[in-house]
Formats: sequence, C-alpha cells, structure tokens
Amino acid sequence: MFAPALACCVLAMTGYLLSLLVKKVSLARGSTWILAASFVFLSLYLLLAAFHSTGWDYFGSRHFLSIYAWVIAGIYLGLQFKTKTRLLGAFIVPFILLLLIAAAGYGSGKNLVPPQWQSWLTNLHLVLAIAGEALFILATAASAMFIIQNGLLKRKKPGKMGRLLPSLGELDRINHLGLLWGFPLLTIGMIAGTVYAAFVWGGQWPADPKVIWSFAVWAVYGFLLHQRLAIGWKGSRIAILSCVAFLLFLSSALVIRFCFATVHNFI
Repeated sequence: MFAPALACCVLAMTGYLLSLLVKKVSLARGSTWILAASFVFLSLYLLLAAFHSTGWDYFGSRHFLSIYAWVIAGIYLGLQFKTKTRLLGAFIVPFILLLLIAAAGYGSGKNLVPPQWQSWLTNLHLVLAIAGEALFILATAASAMFIIQNGLLKRKKPGKMGRLLPSLGELDRINHLGLLWGFPLLTIGMIAGTVYAAFVWGGQWPADPKVIWSFAVWAVYGFLLHQRLAIGWKGSRIAILSCVAFLLFLSSALVIRFCFATVHNFI
C-alpha cells in the first residue's frame, strides 16, 4: 500500500505543477482526486501497520513520517470542501512527497519508541504534536501563496495566473485557521510530553535540544496567534512572519537532528 500511495503523490504533484505552468485549474482539480487516492492508500497502509503492531512495537520511522504525510494530506483535502483552493496543493503536496520519500528510506521493522517509554501519554504527545505541526505547514503554504498573489495584484498585472490563484481573503483565512487550531493542539501535545518526561526522564529533560527547539516553536507561533487575535495582524505581515518562522525552525530542526545529541533520536 505504501508504493501506490507514493506513486499517486508523485502524479498529484506533477499535475499541480503543470496546472501552474499551463494555467488550467482543471489539472489541479484532477490532481486533488489523485491526492485523495494517495490518502486512501496511505490510510490502508497505516491501518495494516497498526493491526500488525502491538502498541508501538515495529511501528518505525517509516510509519512516523507516513503519519505526518497522512495528516497533512487529510487536513488539506478536508479544507477543499470549504474553500476550493485547488492550486494550494502545488505548495502542500511537495511537503507530503518529501515526507514519503524520506519514509521510503527507512525500514518498517525498527521500533519508533523504545519499549520502556511506551505509554498512552507518549501516544498523545506524538499524535497531537504531529497534528499541530501539520496545521502550521498548511498555514505556511497559504502564506507563501498569499505573498505571491499579493505581489501580482500590487503590480496591477495579475494576468491569468492571478485569476487562478485563491483570493487573498481565503488564503488569509487558511493562515488564521492553521494558527488557531495548530497552536492548542501543539500545546496539549507538549503538556502530555512534559508530564511524561517529568516522571520518567527525571530532571535532565528540560536541557534536551529537541525540547528547547519545541518550546521555541511553541513560543513563536503563540506570539503570531496572539498578534493575530489580540492586535489584529493579518494580511502580508502575518504571511511573511509565518513563512520566516517556518523556515527558521525547519532549518534549526535539521541542525538539531543531525548535529546534537538528544533523547529524541529514536524519531
């Protein structure tokens, strides 16, 4: 089931990119259905993996990355029922494809979470953190498209491309929803992880680089949400800051993953 999910994702991304090149939304509409097929195959793959696993046993890094891709695809497809922002897929699907390609490089038999750390709090921590970060990715993709569309309109020469892209209002609303729902989900996931770490890992866990990075992500996105709700930031300002925040934390996450020792190295 993993192979056809990956193949459909490649086809979907090709269709979305072609829709931008030839400026036809019909290609993006067809790509959305292909992405839906990829989502179904990925759902079956994860269900079969869960059925053949005992807790997190044999639920490895491939499954973890596949869950990331599955959540992002599911949220985006669900969004289509309300906004019809078809061309946003050209920014979302590359993330999904990169996660699936990375997942393909891992074996499916390696344990994700060491047996001594498996608990319902661990499960809650992982699931909610993934969902929150997936919503931040969606908000970033909408912000990137907002910047492009706003630039076209400011030059007063939107052309056919400007007419194909979603409206600024829709893109700003997606950014709002991504921050509004992503932040509380990440917060609850971090609380679950903190409670578990305080009892199991002892007093050393706050100094872990991954923990420090996660808290920084939480603080910055909390600031963006506060400025949006309390101060009224929206439009270009919040779109640019969302993209900058995501790029900074993506790069720092890669540095921490490959350059620093962390108790989260099992992921």
